Amino acid sequence: MFCSKCSSLLMPVDGTMQCPACKTVQGDGKIAERKKKQKEIAVVQDGKTEHLPTVKADCKKCGNTEAYFWMLQTRGADEPETRFFKCTKCEYTWREY
Repeated sequence: MFCSKCSSLLMPVDGTMQCPACKTVQGDGKIAERKKKQKEIAVVQDGKTEHLPTVKADCKKCGNTEAYFWMLQTRGADEPETRFFKCTKCEYTWREY
C-alpha cells in the first residue's frame, strides 16, 4: 500500500498502516488479520470403517477377496496418490503406490 499524499510505502506501526515520511494514517488505520478456513480430514480409527467403500482386492494374509478402500496424497503433488486397503475379514491393512 502507498500513501495517498506523498506516494511513499506505508509501514505497519502499532497496529496501523502509517506513512513514515508524512505520518499519514491510511484508511481506517486498522490492520486486519485473515484466517484461513481449515479443511476437515476424515480419520479412520478404532475399526470405524463402515463408511468406506469396498472393492474386490485379494488379502495376502487371509485370502479374503473384499477390502475397504481409501486414497491419500502421501508424497509430492506431482506424484500419484497412495491407495490404502483394509481387509473386511481380518482387518489387515496394506497400500499400493
